Amino acid sequence: MHDIRKLGLQVFTAPDGMTGEAQIQVRAREIDFVTSFGKNLQALLDVIGITRMIKKENGSALKTKTVKGELKSGDVGEGEEIPMSQYKVEETVFDTIKIEKYRKGVSLEAIAEKGYEAAVQDTDEEFKSDLQNVVTSKFYTQLKAGSLTGHETAWQMAVAMAIGKVVAKFQEMKRTATGVAVWVNTLDVYKYLGAADITLQTAFGFKYMTDFLGADVVFITSEIPQNVVVATPLNNLAAYYVDPGDSEFARAGLAFTTDAETGFIGFHTEGTYGRMISDNFAIMGLRLFCEYLDAIAYISVGSSDTQTLGTLDVTSEAGSGTGLTKLSVKEQLMSPRNSWKYKDAASATNVTCGMDVKNWSKWDGVSEIASTATHHITLVECDQNYKAVRSGDVVVSVGE
Repeated sequence: MHDIRKLGLQVFTAPDGMTGEAQIQVRAREIDFVTSFGKNLQALLDVIGITRMIKKENGSALKTKTVKGELKSGDVGEGEEIPMSQYKVEETVFDTIKIEKYRKGVSLEAIAEKGYEAAVQDTDEEFKSDLQNVVTSKFYTQLKAGSLTGHETAWQMAVAMAIGKVVAKFQEMKRTATGVAVWVNTLDVYKYLGAADITLQTAFGFKYMTDFLGADVVFITSEIPQNVVVATPLNNLAAYYVDPGDSEFARAGLAFTTDAETGFIGFHTEGTYGRMISDNFAIMGLRLFCEYLDAIAYISVGSSDTQTLGTLDVTSEAGSGTGLTKLSVKEQLMSPRNSWKYKDAASATNVTCGMDVKNWSKWDGVSEIASTATHHITLVECDQNYKAVRSGDVVVSVGE
């Protein structure tokens, strides 16, 4: 029989792999992180009327749609054939959705200084906020690319016209807007309301009001520039996700805690002794997305004669053949829906902000242009309505 005194305390050690208090606390922390993140996002989805997110495969292309066509006049004589109005939907790849990986750590020193609860809570909340910003920043980028542009002299009229434009656009597409969401700059709202007290609600980092100025929901943010109003129908909004709880990840030894109800994000925490930190890992593939880019209104506020025309840095060098010039422009298009237009003339062409350049020549940004030495090429970036937003001029050099 063994003498337990000779065996020492080893006999009383917990078996390897036993789930103890530390493991339970870590698991609870992971569950709290993914659950609170999911509830925050679900609160926003409820506000904009999205009942469920659409699951996508990792790396799927996200496509925007544009409806092309026009209503043909029905004013025809007796017995004459009525012209057919034809519409077609064009799809354009706007971006992709994929699993994205994030990591943050809490040092042993931070835990020793502030205590476990304070150190973990502070960093978890900041981590969660930054992950929300990843989703919202991509969404704002698309909102700013809306192709239903215009301008009004008064802010309240800009809000009204933004709502009217998107409702009318959906009617053209034979769709009914279930409601309209509007995004405005924070300072513009307070300037309009003056000293009036307003109550804002928050969901997933979005501050909003409901039933304001004719919109179902108005989001107030510094992400939208001052003197700009953005709007879109609520049923133009969609939410996509890539499942972070993919069983293939777990088979590879990469198990993440996910919320069974939403599945928006995966979170895992573990100690890294080599660096003495508590490592935290998050994976997610989330996108808020507008299906129709031409159903996003982007209305600027102010008198058209006071708006500033942007400048382009344009250069010209001899092309590859006789009478050809190779243009280069330092700037990129401000929106994927904008385009380049140019005019070749003996002298520079005067351009004003909002000037219609529909009948100018189109340039793809690459091809060489036929011209004459010492001529001027005036290059313009225009919006979807062919209104000039930036311009530049260069004296042409051509190949001999």
